[in-house]
Amino acid sequence: MKIPRIAFAAYGFALLIIVLDQLTKAWILSLPDVASIKQIPVGYVFAEVFPPVLRFTFVQNTGVSFGLFGGGEARWGLTIFSVLVSGALAWWATRADRRLLITAIGLVIGGALGNVIDRVRFGYVVDFIDVSGTGVFPWVFNVADSAITIGVVLLIIDSFLSDRASKA
Repeated sequence: MKIPRIAFAAYGFALLIIVLDQLTKAWILSLPDVASIKQIPVGYVFAEVFPPVLRFTFVQNTGVSFGLFGGGEARWGLTIFSVLVSGALAWWATRADRRLLITAIGLVIGGALGNVIDRVRFGYVVDFIDVSGTGVFPWVFNVADSAITIGVVLLIIDSFLSDRASKA
């Protein structure tokens, strides 16, 4: 099977998100002077970046994006599900022909696999971007979660745009 060039753009976006996600998590976990991640208490505030709007706070997310379905029991189920979805999206990228769709697919793949790496390594996803001080968005998240969210929004936008184009 020959993979179209445009599909490699999706894979490139995915790789970029995985690298950014893992680098930001490695950076944030290196801030406290501890020998092990297990010594960092949940809720530990690494930094008040722009109080009270933006803080870096350590959260062990055992669920999916933004802590949904947490509890830890579903670690391997969520891992397998994320890998299967990423595989399906990677296949979809070989069929896609629109740049917005390719970008969206790449963001979702990268975000999903970035969080899979954490689930395998730690048993939970490392979340740290905390904007709960705004009173609008109570969850703590990470780069991977952001990529998934933006990717899904782009998928919806692409769906509307491609539907309009096909009716024109």
